Amino acid sequence: MPAITLLHNPRCSKSREALALLEARGIEVAVRRYLDEPLDEAELRALIGRLEGDIAGLVRRKEAEWKALDADTNDPEQVIRAILDHPRIMERPIADDGSRAVIGRPPEAILTLLA
Repeated sequence: MPAITLLHNPRCSKSREALALLEARGIEVAVRRYLDEPLDEAELRALIGRLEGDIAGLVRRKEAEWKALDADTNDPEQVIRAILDHPRIMERPIADDGSRAVIGRPPEAILTLLA
């Protein structure tokens, strides 16, 4: 089975739960602390292409940075620009196997990559 990259924030309980779920199943996990190492534009666009669900789910709408932008979650270009400028507004965790990506809300959703 290929490694799964987990876009991870260790301060987030859901992100920690997702990592524990993968590790408990013996899955090889490459952890990327996306706040320390933000995605560049090409990586973000590629991730969006692999993401299951609509782009609005990628945004943490309650974050002050998002609210201050007055942006539209249904506009991919606005979402991309907002996340590039403010990585903290990207929803977490995200598990990515290179062909599909899933937002771990709830954390068990990442297990769909193992099916």
